[in-house]
Amino acid sequence: MFEGGRPTGTKAEIYAELVRMAGGLFQGERDSIANAANLSALLWLGLGDLNWAGFYFLKGAGLVLGPFQGRPACVRIDIGRGVCGTAAARRRTVIVPDVEEFPGHIACDAASRSEIVVPLVTNDHLLGVLDLDSPLRGRFDSDDAHGLEALAQLWTAASDFS
Repeated sequence: MFEGGRPTGTKAEIYAELVRMAGGLFQGERDSIANAANLSALLWLGLGDLNWAGFYFLKGAGLVLGPFQGRPACVRIDIGRGVCGTAAARRRTVIVPDVEEFPGHIACDAASRSEIVVPLVTNDHLLGVLDLDSPLRGRFDSDDAHGLEALAQLWTAASDFS
């Protein structure tokens, strides 16, 4: 299932393997930051054509940068602003095929051309978002949304937020 360090197969097969691997990484670990760091690294290594993969966590009235892989990023994002803030406000996954066409897009990395953001919600409480960027337009689709939503649910179930 792996070639050159990355899972191979259909997107559904790749995400199934990433879910299996993430479950192993989270086994016995309840720290949300440690689990977010490992999930960011797993996504970075396991998916192709990414230039950023990571977390923003809800702190007060906005999102604050968490563990990630990629270039240095924007540290704070207001709820409702940019793709991350929009996904957080709507509490649903947002897929942007071309970030240049998204009103209010925040360009933390000028190389980004498409983006997907999955809200992290547990017990109807917003925790933050999982954000992936790509230098390719149209990189993300509904298969990515389903796979990343499954990984986000696994992360929230494995992590302690007290």
